[in-house]
Amino acid sequence: MAAEDAPLKIGDLGRKTGKSLRALRLYEEFGLLRAARSVGGFRLYGADQVARVYWIAKLQDMGFTLPQIQKLIQTVESAANGPGAMLSLREMFRGRLAATRSQVERLLQLERDLGESLAYLEGCRGCTDEHEVGDCAACESVHAEDPTPSLVAGVHLSPAPVRLRGRSDSPGTT
Repeated sequence: MAAEDAPLKIGDLGRKTGKSLRALRLYEEFGLLRAARSVGGFRLYGADQVARVYWIAKLQDMGFTLPQIQKLIQTVESAANGPGAMLSLREMFRGRLAATRSQVERLLQLERDLGESLAYLEGCRGCTDEHEVGDCAACESVHAEDPTPSLVAGVHLSPAPVRLRGRSDSPGTT
């Protein structure tokens, strides 16, 4: 038996995959990972379980929770045949791909907003006007031609905190 085919104890599996013992035990509790037991009661994992840990990690990176991964495995294992199992898997991945693309679009918009705001704020280095901090969001001295980016405009500070009638800001009062 080659060394890479030898069963791994849980500590060896953790070192090989970069996962903590706690995570591996949790995977086992969720039924995501299966271990054989040695005569002494030690958990033993084969190469297929190493691949399973990497697969679980990849699914988690994609945003799947452990209960969702558990459901995914149950759905695949309960399919009547291989094509049915792969159809279920494909549909789950299709949904995750749509969610990932949506998240990427939100992140790209955030990147554009941050870049626009940083460029605008870079111009503030040359500001020599003495004015209140609250007036910076609507600056006309350096940025007369530039529209104020939303991430900068939201900084506008009001001169005094707004208080709601009948409420107090002091702790312990309502």
